[in-house]
Parts: sequence; structure tokens; C-alpha cells
Amino acid sequence: MFENKIIKLRKLSTNDYSTYHNWRNDIEVMKTTSPQLDIYTLEETEQFISVIASQANAKGYMIEHKESGQTVGIVSLINIDYKNRSAECILDIGARDMWGKGIGTSAMSLILGFAFYELNLHRVYLQVFSFNERAIKLYEKMGFTHDGKFREAIYRDGRWHDTVIMSILKKEYLNKEQSDL
Repeated sequence: MFENKIIKLRKLSTNDYSTYHNWRNDIEVMKTTSPQLDIYTLEETEQFISVIASQANAKGYMIEHKESGQTVGIVSLINIDYKNRSAECILDIGARDMWGKGIGTSAMSLILGFAFYELNLHRVYLQVFSFNERAIKLYEKMGFTHDGKFREAIYRDGRWHDTVIMSILKKEYLNKEQSDL
């Protein structure tokens, strides 16, 4: 369930702070995913990871590339609302040398399977910056639809950009999965 041909997911632990710290302080990595571009101390990152790893309404997983054994990113379901069966998905590929190698598609496939089959969620949603065209194409390919946007919500590279809201429902995921067979 938590691996495929390319990657395997393992539960995020408080010991992952040093790996995440390198990505969190890489402006090139964070400019497409984080609203706050800043430099963080190791202690700040350790505290951040401790909070994520201990939240009852979140499931965080480190992404490991099977061939190299390298930890390459993180995928999480956060803000899990068990009553309304909904969660927000976050994906970061922190190892830049692994960009464009199918890691994001593989991770989204695993986390959506987990969300819909194991957690029995009805809806998974995400937020993505409008200039992150590669991520938007990935999410569309996975079956996400555009729900709307927060207009000019992020300021990057001297310009205002929208934050795009996308979601996928369980029935859409199951239909897409059947059509991909």
C-alpha cells in the first residue's frame, strides 16, 4: 500500500527534521510551495516537524526513492476532518535532482489511495500557486478539478500570483483509476 515501483512512503518522524531542514532553507525548492520564504534555524525546523508528526488530524510521510534509497520529499494529509471526510494534501519534492522523474505522480497516487481506501475520505483538496504550472499539470493528470482561487494571494518575483484551489472526490478518483486500467 505504501510503495510502488518508484517510491515508498514511511511515516514522518521527529528525526526527519535535519533532512527537511535542508529543503526548507532551499529557496528554489520552497518558492513553489511555501507562502513564507525565510531562512529557518535547525531548532525551528525541529519544532515544526515535531508539531506535524504529532498532530492527530494529520498524516505525514517521507518519500524515499527505491532505486537510490534517497529521501526525496514529503507528502501529507493535513486538516483531516473525519466528520466530513475531507483532508488537504501537501506535496514537496525537496531533492531537486529528482524533479521530473515521476516522484510527484507516484507520491500522489499512493496518498490518494490511502485517503480514499484506508481513511475512507470523500474529498481531498490542495492549494497550489498559479505559477507552479508543473504541479498544476500533475494534479490535473491525477483527476483534480479547479474549485477556485485566492486572487493575487502570493507575491513572488516582483509580481502578484493567485493561489489555485483544486480537489478530487472519491468517486472521481475511482472512475479515473478504472479508466487507467
